[in-house]
Amino acid sequence: MEKLTQETYLQWYRDMTFWRRFEDKCRSLYLKQKIRGFLHLYNGQEALPAGFIHAMKPGVDHVITAYRCHVWPMALGVDPKRILAELCGKETGTSHGLGGSMHVFSKEHNFYGGHGIVGGQIPLGAGIAFGDKFFNRDGVTICLMGDGATRQGTLHETFNMAMNWKLPVVFVCENNQYAMGTSVSRTANHEDIWKLGLGYEMPCMPVDGMDPVKVAEAAYEAIERARRGDGPTFLDVRTYRYRGHSMSDAEPYRTKEEVEEYKQEDPILNVENHILVNNWATKEQLDAIVDEVKVMVEECAEFAENSNYPEEHVMYDYIYSEENYPFLDKIENN
Repeated sequence: MEKLTQETYLQWYRDMTFWRRFEDKCRSLYLKQKIRGFLHLYNGQEALPAGFIHAMKPGVDHVITAYRCHVWPMALGVDPKRILAELCGKETGTSHGLGGSMHVFSKEHNFYGGHGIVGGQIPLGAGIAFGDKFFNRDGVTICLMGDGATRQGTLHETFNMAMNWKLPVVFVCENNQYAMGTSVSRTANHEDIWKLGLGYEMPCMPVDGMDPVKVAEAAYEAIERARRGDGPTFLDVRTYRYRGHSMSDAEPYRTKEEVEEYKQEDPILNVENHILVNNWATKEQLDAIVDEVKVMVEECAEFAENSNYPEEHVMYDYIYSEENYPFLDKIENN
């Protein structure tokens, strides 16, 4: 893994601050009904993409995740303006406004969604890894899921095949301790999700998901294991979301005191403190970064709001590959 330097920490601070502000802007636009449907925010979990991207090979490795999916494509290089446009249902979005919040996608940046079905992306992640192995490519797939998805049967089927075929995949549980509203402690007789890997003799471990350094170290070890042909790893990355499961979540299952306690471990605050302690930047310089980020987020919002909605025919253009599909003929005749 590349050495963690002053530049690394400053980039982490800039990126994570931008991601947090971006999600806050999404919340604001949702309350104004400019984003519709469901909206799942990432606040508090920023150390995961920060750490993983440091350990990955850009343009070679792949990422697939669930529906809390706005930040990961940004980390991979997708234009955040297009991501916000997608959330607003605009034609300039990553999926031409047809996917929305839960289905951001970018083949160009090796980001394969954004999936609304709980656990549905787990076998797909193994499939992407199978493709790399079959064609002797160097890529490793990062397959992310929430703690709620680890109770799906598809996880066990996928773990079994991935180990049997030694697929180049890293399974990552973004364990924010609650599914929609059910705590990990209420879903099984133990809280150590990483132990699910033991039944398949898959290397597995818990990871501090509030520290990008620890995330990067665990990610690098797992990615390199997969890249050299030794098969998958399962990481139980323990993090916390500061917002509800979605915008419609009143959060009756946890206390405000609990949320405030975890905010003391905020990954952005931890990185900021490390920068200041090492005299890598002054508080004024960090404040200047925050000001720059605010401008960038507003530019994203302006782009999204000024973009047009897709025309009706676009919906059919990206669903039917057969031009003379009978259903389309019926529409035209009516």
